[in-house]
Amino acid sequence: MQGLHQPLVIESLPDPAPGAGELVVKVGRCGICGSDLHMTEDPGYGKQAGDVLGHEFAGEVVAIGTGTTGVALGDLVSVIPLASCGQCASCRAGELAWCDKFGLQGGGYAEYAVTRPNQCVILPRSLSLADGAIVEPLAVALHGVVMSGLKPGDTVLILGAGPIGLAVAFWARRLGAGKVVLQDVADHQQARAFDMGATGFVIDRDDPVGAATRALGGGADIVFECVGLPGLIAQAVEQVRKRGTILLLGLCTRPDTFNSFAMLSKEARLVTSAFFTRGEYEAALDALNTGAAEPRLLVTGTVPLADVPEQFEALRHRTHQCKVLIDPTV
Repeated sequence: MQGLHQPLVIESLPDPAPGAGELVVKVGRCGICGSDLHMTEDPGYGKQAGDVLGHEFAGEVVAIGTGTTGVALGDLVSVIPLASCGQCASCRAGELAWCDKFGLQGGGYAEYAVTRPNQCVILPRSLSLADGAIVEPLAVALHGVVMSGLKPGDTVLILGAGPIGLAVAFWARRLGAGKVVLQDVADHQQARAFDMGATGFVIDRDDPVGAATRALGGGADIVFECVGLPGLIAQAVEQVRKRGTILLLGLCTRPDTFNSFAMLSKEARLVTSAFFTRGEYEAALDALNTGAAEPRLLVTGTVPLADVPEQFEALRHRTHQCKVLIDPTV
């Protein structure tokens, strides 16, 4: 990236070399994530000119540094983008996000990227590199569903029909939710939502609370906020049932307000969800490997590196695209 509020550019950089305990992945596929868009606009993410974006990627191990174990040349891997030491108690427990040396792994918008073996999950030969590139958003959604405490038969409302909202619908239905309704301000992803497991889809700008309540037949047991815009927590407070749960997955970096008394009067729980565990990442990959085809419906296009700047800018606006993958090999 050139800097905040600047379009991406394609540049030639030296091929990376692995240090001790590191390895180099030849990137086969990398997803363009909504948070990548935020990173080029919001200084809170700490990104600077010269940084290479891309944290949803998979590829082939092509170089190994000294002392690196657990992977071999030629392995196809999906990269967990949670940079960590690999040695501390949090890392050993699979809680990479809580390592004291944690940082978000980037580099996937390139031909080659450096990572560490504890961040690599070897892909079964039955899965493609495209599959490996969608594991990360699936794991993010799974972690949110786990954190929500969802039980079989629960009614679920999902605010936002982007990739994460759609992935939440997939997991909610897979884990036994009864009704799963997605709510959005446009119908671009309506058909895809039903294919991913939703039982209802609501479009209503004028009365979103009433529309969702009618679709669910009452307040939701769990409301998943998957947009990240101010005002949606307050809306979720109105949409959740008494003693229900609001789960935040949307990345909102702006200040927000809501009526805490309204939440208190319902004894509603407000739960936040960040990242995922290694076990959840592996569970997402296993779902693909055991025949779950729905997550592949998230992918709506694949572009070469040369087209990334143009595609990136297009994704700043609502389009019919869902998850666009980059193929650096063409």
